Amino acid sequence: MTAPSGPDGAAAPPPGPSVPIASARGRWILLATVLGSTMALLDSTVVNVALPRIGQDLDADLAVLQWTVNAYLLTLAGLILVGGALGDRFGRRRIFVVGVVWFAVGSLLCGLAPNAGVLVAARALQGIGGALLTPGSLALIQGSIRAEDRGRAVGLWSGLGGVGAAVGPFLGGWLVDGPGWRWVFLLNVPVAALCVPVALRHVPESRDPQAHGRFDVAGAVLGAGSLGLVTYALIEASSGTAPVIAAAVGGVLLGVAFVLVERRRADPMVPPDIFASRQFTAVNLVTLCVYAALGGFFFLVVLQLQVVSGYSALAAGAAMLPTTVLMLLLSARSGELGERIGPRVPLTVGPLLCAAGTLLMLRVGPQASYTGDVLPAMAVMGLGLVILVAPLTATVLASVDPGRAGLASGINNAAARAAGLLAVAALPLLAGMGPEAYLSADQFDAAFRRAMPWCAAAFAAGAVVAWATVRSPAPGACHPQCHTHCALVSPPLEPSEEAGPAPAAPDDGSPGPARPAR
Repeated sequence: MTAPSGPDGAAAPPPGPSVPIASARGRWILLATVLGSTMALLDSTVVNVALPRIGQDLDADLAVLQWTVNAYLLTLAGLILVGGALGDRFGRRRIFVVGVVWFAVGSLLCGLAPNAGVLVAARALQGIGGALLTPGSLALIQGSIRAEDRGRAVGLWSGLGGVGAAVGPFLGGWLVDGPGWRWVFLLNVPVAALCVPVALRHVPESRDPQAHGRFDVAGAVLGAGSLGLVTYALIEASSGTAPVIAAAVGGVLLGVAFVLVERRRADPMVPPDIFASRQFTAVNLVTLCVYAALGGFFFLVVLQLQVVSGYSALAAGAAMLPTTVLMLLLSARSGELGERIGPRVPLTVGPLLCAAGTLLMLRVGPQASYTGDVLPAMAVMGLGLVILVAPLTATVLASVDPGRAGLASGINNAAARAAGLLAVAALPLLAGMGPEAYLSADQFDAAFRRAMPWCAAAFAAGAVVAWATVRSPAPGACHPQCHTHCALVSPPLEPSEEAGPAPAAPDDGSPGPARPAR
């Protein structure tokens, strides 16, 4: 069959995305992507609420609770850039579906785990699934919905995901107090069972016709290996044994090897030249400080509320609501404000407010009042995040060429998750928190009061870095597409608005129209 010709006689390009968001298929696409992204988003926050019950049920020490969080973050942070590249090359719907199934299997194994070792291993498997499905969720909308409807579709995706994030800790607490902590994981299985057939039936396949089959496996292995060894060394540092020292040295050496490999590869996972942008480097330094503080803060706060203040899991989960609700309601306006005045002031004021909220948590002790002690701290923290997150994401996108915005957002997201991973490993060590501390209200309360100033200092360091290094681009230079930000462990992933995911390539393998490479 002869390909249709354009006006100049050349073969016409295949049609681009054409699904209206108001159509039945458009709504199915939105449902599939929201279900998939919400699974991963919830898992990053809900599990914290279940940690005390997990420790009691599995007779585990504090290190196991740290690994329950960090095993997931380790594989997710190490592989999320690879997951996006796999989707570009082999089909975003295909990798998204594989990720959802993988995530569900990992969740099932977590829910059935007979001991701590199996739980930690299953959490690592969950992280691999999250790395496969997370980059593809928004990219599927970009590659399927017609251009004139895409802004509305992204807004709906972002808003619905924000509602899920707000409800998540409350739902997690209810499950822990009711059917038990295992249902925090098992709930993902029926969600995946709904998501997969909807995606396969209603979501068209799309890919990047310029993507190739060469993947930076060495970079991914070295990066994840370095993070893993350093994390192990921090968690086990109090023992001071030879394996711990060897792990610390090995982690540093693998980190150096990662940098050397990325500098020499023709197609690195993290191209070093992207850091030639001083603005991009500065914003990532702010990200490391802020999300390290956030990771440590939320890891310890839910434990403090349950172990020391006597809150139920449901009450501890509900305590997180003011932060996520404020982000749900106000983050779009914060993004607009950042567009008008530039990022320097928001990226300075936001972390300082977060530091103030962190220090207000020092008032939370035995028999703490929610309205008098917990709510003010969470409200101030929420306002700080409202001011911070949207301008941070916008500045990341504006600091690089439009064709590399997706890559820049992915690096920033991975950096935030890695920062949280290291904070959860290091903060108990810095606070002198022993392996059994969470089993004693007095011991944990004392360690918590030593830990919060460390988190506040990290927030303040982010503010100092922002004021000293971030410069405001021209107003309106770039803004994020995901206007609702409710993720507490990482900034949202944002594909390039101008050079977003390529239109769907035909299933016969013929190339679609070219676009700038990520």
